[in-house]
Amino acid sequence: MSEGIDSQPVALGASRVELRVSCWSLLLREETIKPDPCVMLQSFIDGQWNEVGRSEVLRGSQNPVFAHVFALDYFFEEMQILKFEVFDAGGEGAEDGGSELGPLIGAIECSLGQIVSQTKVTKQLALANGEPSENSTITIEAEEVSRTNEFVQLEFHGQELDDKDFFSKSDPFLEIYKVNSNNTELLVWRTEVVKNNLSPQWESFRVSLQSLCSCDPDKTIRCVIYDHDSSGKHDYIGEFSTTFQEMLQASTGEEVKWACINHKYLEKKKHYKNSGHIVLTQCKMEKVHTFLDYIMGGLQISFTVAIDFTASNGDPRSEHSLHFINPKEPNEYLKTLSSVGEICQDYDSDKRFPAFGFGARVPPDFEVSHDFAINFDPENPECERIVGVIEAYKRCLPQIQLYGPTNVAPIINKVAAPAAEEEKTGLPTKYRVLLILTDGVVSDMPEACDAVVRASRLPLSIIIVGIGNADFSDMRELNGDRGMLESDEGRAVRDIVQFVPLREFKKAPANALAKYVLAEVPKQVVEYYGSKGISPGTQKPPSSSLPQ
Repeated sequence: MSEGIDSQPVALGASRVELRVSCWSLLLREETIKPDPCVMLQSFIDGQWNEVGRSEVLRGSQNPVFAHVFALDYFFEEMQILKFEVFDAGGEGAEDGGSELGPLIGAIECSLGQIVSQTKVTKQLALANGEPSENSTITIEAEEVSRTNEFVQLEFHGQELDDKDFFSKSDPFLEIYKVNSNNTELLVWRTEVVKNNLSPQWESFRVSLQSLCSCDPDKTIRCVIYDHDSSGKHDYIGEFSTTFQEMLQASTGEEVKWACINHKYLEKKKHYKNSGHIVLTQCKMEKVHTFLDYIMGGLQISFTVAIDFTASNGDPRSEHSLHFINPKEPNEYLKTLSSVGEICQDYDSDKRFPAFGFGARVPPDFEVSHDFAINFDPENPECERIVGVIEAYKRCLPQIQLYGPTNVAPIINKVAAPAAEEEKTGLPTKYRVLLILTDGVVSDMPEACDAVVRASRLPLSIIIVGIGNADFSDMRELNGDRGMLESDEGRAVRDIVQFVPLREFKKAPANALAKYVLAEVPKQVVEYYGSKGISPGTQKPPSSSLPQ
């Protein structure tokens, strides 16, 4: 079946992306001979490079614009590393890093996330020896493949339906089927049951055109009405067939009405006319934007880190501590920072990330703080890239005293404050993701629940990773595993928390943690802006050169 009645339809992180490539000022093969360039694209998967495709060869061109389009599936939650190699197909031999395509002119590596977040990037090509190729550049432009993101809002009601019950009136519900060319049927939607009512008013609902009719306005749609029975043996009232083209008449404000026909009665009863009528009162087309629509419209993902420095982590000088810095292998905090942070940083234009700690006594007064900057600069808690966060973490450890308790509400409120200011603008410019790394059970659960409920109304998502082997069962409440979170602040309007114990990923591939915890972010982004009726920005982010 399609989307739930109360849910905002969303498009998840998986999208089809087309990449178009051009180059500028490629090196001459000889002093006066222009190269015959072509491009090979490779993707780094499971520890090795795999060819995605090759462009055509353009003869005698230093500034080629390739017609070939590279199409890839894009996933927000994965680090998708790409390599673009430019070869001179007319050159002799495969020396100096060449291939069967000819000598290598130059190459670059970057992530697909970097490309789609900027829509157009230009980078200097590197020679086979790794040295920059003077003025030679490559430009990659990204475009999401057109897939239908059109939805339709429908609202039906019944009129004088047959009564199937002896002691009360029917409890009707409606099922909608898409009929395929081979006459197989797929259930598209089932309405709620309206009790004891022969003229039921069903709640409006939203389905994608793909689900309803495979985007074919003339495809047959079969609608069947039943009288609900608690035993599951529902009584058949009748049915009718239509098309989306016919339904569209209701988009002008007119009602579309069908006779509900019970075919058994039609055959057996001489004066049978119908078993009532079904009326469509609303047919409203809507465009539901994708996560990539927002990213390519200029939305930035602002990533903030909060690290647990409570005493339960153990003395950082001990090799048994969760904060122990082992020169041979990063601890679990460092692994998580690197895994999740490296993906998020592709979607933040300035690559600067606020990083905080909680549960420690901090200099100079060594009072307990639950939201201190780990670079000890409260006016500017940002670190340069994820590498800067890691360096600040390592410098911070010997200067603080691990203490407690494990209070997370202060840091949630701290990040929620600028998100609240962002909400007031009504623009899709910055969405915040807070990564909390903690080793224990949250001490301020009531306050944390209040903070999450308030944050659910803001452009903010929260990822909590449990470090170590503590009992994290209380985290399931914040995670919404028991239903939408409720607190003294009311009921959360969105599920914005994703919790996972790191121990569940010890034997998983290196990218599994980031893929899991970030997989919900695209949905949460679209849910937030969709619920506010905020469309993607029309101003695309400026193209820029990626750092070398």
